[in-house]
Amino acid sequence: MTNENRLITPALSRRQFLMGAGALALAGAAGVTGLSASGKLVRASDDMENMDDIAKRQWVLVFDLRLCDGCKECVVACQKEHYHPKETQWLKVREMKGPLGQHYFMPRTCQQCENAPCVKVCPTRATYKTPDGVTLVDQEKCIGCRMCMAACPYEAREFNWNDPPPVPSTLPAPRPEFPVPGKKGTVGKCEFCLHNTRMGKLPACVEACTMRAAWIGEINSDIAVNPDDRVKLSELLKANDAFRFKEELNTRPRTYYIPGHGQHFQY
Repeated sequence: MTNENRLITPALSRRQFLMGAGALALAGAAGVTGLSASGKLVRASDDMENMDDIAKRQWVLVFDLRLCDGCKECVVACQKEHYHPKETQWLKVREMKGPLGQHYFMPRTCQQCENAPCVKVCPTRATYKTPDGVTLVDQEKCIGCRMCMAACPYEAREFNWNDPPPVPSTLPAPRPEFPVPGKKGTVGKCEFCLHNTRMGKLPACVEACTMRAAWIGEINSDIAVNPDDRVKLSELLKANDAFRFKEELNTRPRTYYIPGHGQHFQY
């Protein structure tokens, strides 16, 4: 499925999601996350004057560990979306063992930390935070020192050791929100599919999850969506005892996990 066709359907239209996220309710934001006043589709990064509007949305990912069956369709979708070689995985699904001996699967990707160690150590400022809370890597500034990889406690970054596979000529030029093709000698990582998310589309991993274990959420509008459902983000997290990975490190991740109360773990 192409990027152009990946809209939030059928249960929640792109317009409904954007309105729920507060994007279309503001005239200034209309050109940021979808349609401009003229009806032209634009990217958020096309107009730096709209950074204040971008900041009105604060993205999070939620993974329901009770539902994840370890199929790795999300991994395949991420690699396909970003034209990764087989050895590059921005999203990994790890088999875990709980304190009571139960086995479960845990998708692991960039946690999009608010207090991100990788940002602090980057000597060229190639790694930076966006106004909507996502950490990106500018391939044009990255010198491949891998200090960010050493600083990341989540092992969420991948070094591009080789030249990237060929990509369609119809793709736009690489940019931090969609660094395709990857650049040899630089570091890459999950970017919450901002090239889709800011346009009202689902991240590749959320759309591909057949178990509906993945959600994209927006804090300010208190909404979380997947291809079939729309819920209040705060209720989803609170009612299901959601936690953040290695939260004791005070990195303040923007990725949440739902373990439930133990009664629905897949043993």
